[in-house]
Amino acid sequence: MDSATLVAALLSARTWTAFDVDETGRVLAGHDDAGSLQLVEIAPEGTVRSLTALPGRCSGRYVPGQRRVVVQHDQGGDERMQLSLLDLDEGPGLPAGLDDLTPLVHDPAHMHDLRDVTSGSVVYSTNRRNGVDMDVVSHDLATGRERVVYDGGGYVAGAVADHAGRSVAVLRLSLQPGSTVVDVAGPDGVGPVTDPSEHALHELPAWTADDDGMLLASNHDRDLLAVQRLGLDGAWQVLVADDEHDLHCWVAPDGSAMLVGTLVDGAFTLAVHEQDGTRRCVVDVPAMAGLEARWSPGADRVVVSGTSPLEPGAIHLVDAATGHARLLASAASDLSEEVRDALTEPSVHRIPARDGEQVPCFRYAGAPGRAPASGASVVHIHGGPEGSADRVWHPVVQALAASGLTVLVPNVRGSTGYGKRWYSLDDVELRLESVADLADLHAWLPTQGLDPQRAALWGGSYGGYMVLAGLSMQPGLWAAGVDIVGMSSLVTFLENTSAYRRAFREREYGSLEHHRELLVRASPITYLDAVRAPLFVIHGANDPRVPLSEAEQIAAALTERGVPCELRVYHDEGHGLAQRANKLDAYPAAIAFLHRHLGQGADTGG
Repeated sequence: MDSATLVAALLSARTWTAFDVDETGRVLAGHDDAGSLQLVEIAPEGTVRSLTALPGRCSGRYVPGQRRVVVQHDQGGDERMQLSLLDLDEGPGLPAGLDDLTPLVHDPAHMHDLRDVTSGSVVYSTNRRNGVDMDVVSHDLATGRERVVYDGGGYVAGAVADHAGRSVAVLRLSLQPGSTVVDVAGPDGVGPVTDPSEHALHELPAWTADDDGMLLASNHDRDLLAVQRLGLDGAWQVLVADDEHDLHCWVAPDGSAMLVGTLVDGAFTLAVHEQDGTRRCVVDVPAMAGLEARWSPGADRVVVSGTSPLEPGAIHLVDAATGHARLLASAASDLSEEVRDALTEPSVHRIPARDGEQVPCFRYAGAPGRAPASGASVVHIHGGPEGSADRVWHPVVQALAASGLTVLVPNVRGSTGYGKRWYSLDDVELRLESVADLADLHAWLPTQGLDPQRAALWGGSYGGYMVLAGLSMQPGLWAAGVDIVGMSSLVTFLENTSAYRRAFREREYGSLEHHRELLVRASPITYLDAVRAPLFVIHGANDPRVPLSEAEQIAAALTERGVPCELRVYHDEGHGLAQRANKLDAYPAAIAFLHRHLGQGADTGG
């Protein structure tokens, strides 16, 4: 198989993800066979039925005890989510299009993010009150009446109703970098249960069995995330902890048990624990990243989905009593033998930094025998900044490696997954410390037999910013760059990003009011005259996070200066590419671009 065909096959690989499981063991899943992620249902015996055929990707949840699904969908990747109902028994023929759905919460000018579904209500967050602050609303499925349960302002990241239907726990971002706050909205009003001024990350909580507290993963008073119990009086109790790794948890609906994930260098191992933290059983699912988990209403099953470098997406149904898992779907099984043989499992490294720190990094070896000649490399930087590079299925990384390029995937300072101290090392005034990590990665290349003159950068979102920062602030190090939905100026980005996001981006980068000089100094566009390396830019026209203007201004400025720069804009995309057709247009062209500048002779398509 030539490189162009192999790259196209990797980018076309199908994936699976799980959204929900009902009391009978039926699984609501997402599959992208149609070109974007659509809803399907997997019956207990394994039969798959397509549920939706919408213009873009969607997700959903079952209504407990009913054969109905709440469908979440947007338009062209604009992230203004709308909520609809799909009746699986009495509805139209499946798969359903937009006209076949029953509108539940529709207002295309605003966002409505699904947060929780009970047998009688749908809980969602929306910014429709003023376009900025997010309220939490409970929608009665029988009457259509709505009740605002939280209007305390801020960026809501999650909400879950208690068992009695009296209170809702709300998770919102705080103004501290990398931190969240848990509020409870109930009959006595709204108030924080955690300290809003604390530099701590709390994940979405779940209610205990008797509704007198919550179970959640948190790094309250710790460097690493641990599974903790949080009382309504603010008292904390550590239930499960690991002194070397972050822990995450998914709690049964009745609060009787927890699925606990241990994150080890970008992949989870799983176990079921009792509500007091005692381990019940190990779950026999292979280590995976990008994990999604949902308990059945009766707490007897857990559906788990995830990916790995060799698995584009798998769904497992776990017996919560024994930990035994049954594989329901695997995208790897649909890959040809030739494609599977081309996949690369990364090695794990710690790269020495200039100040004695060590940067975690995954190394994907370039396929031998593929052009360019051995020695060319690509540093692939994740988004965020409060994100992480995990051992997930990443078709672009695999395609780069399969085409002959060695790929380094680092967790530069500021990345999550390695403790609070590490993800705090790029906050505000420390922003350029993460950029300096790129130079440390470059200095490490010769130790791996890689040519420092033939190294490129690739990244999306914050990773795209890092690409532009590397090319502009370290112009002698990098031979080329691929920027996907990245920020070229932190000033214009903050000025033009969606209003509901601005305050919470400022907590990481600095505020327009108080840190403008810092923002200018940390902006790639400030150093335009230093840029020499050619650049390939990909952007979605409907991006609500990083406006298209960020791509347009850097492309125009470089072109005016005679620096080679190609800009590809996709008018049915938002923050990144979701449509397979667009990926097959953009990514092979970007890979071919890198080969032209890192080494001739590769047939990469595009």
